[in-house]
Amino acid sequence: MSIDAEKLNVVHNRQHARFEIEAEGLLAILEYKMRGNKMVFTHTGVPRALEAQGIGSRLAKAGLEYARENSLQVVPACEFMEVYIRRHKEYQDLVGT
Repeated sequence: MSIDAEKLNVVHNRQHARFEIEAEGLLAILEYKMRGNKMVFTHTGVPRALEAQGIGSRLAKAGLEYARENSLQVVPACEFMEVYIRRHKEYQDLVGT
């Protein structure tokens, strides 16, 4: 199954503190916790059937853009987000401690 991740809708589910993409009946998520003005990204989960199609990156970008638009710092507490931010230097200015 091949999916164009850029065409998928990202939903910000504030009630569950996560960003979501539903594709092929499966749910991919980027979870976070708020600590003051910091958005701590705690977990990225993409079902195996959806892996390697850019869905995790789409979630990461949505979360980071939300943080930027809302003047929040980010803390990448999961490995995926840590690597994503390291590879996408345009988001490194958002990283707080």
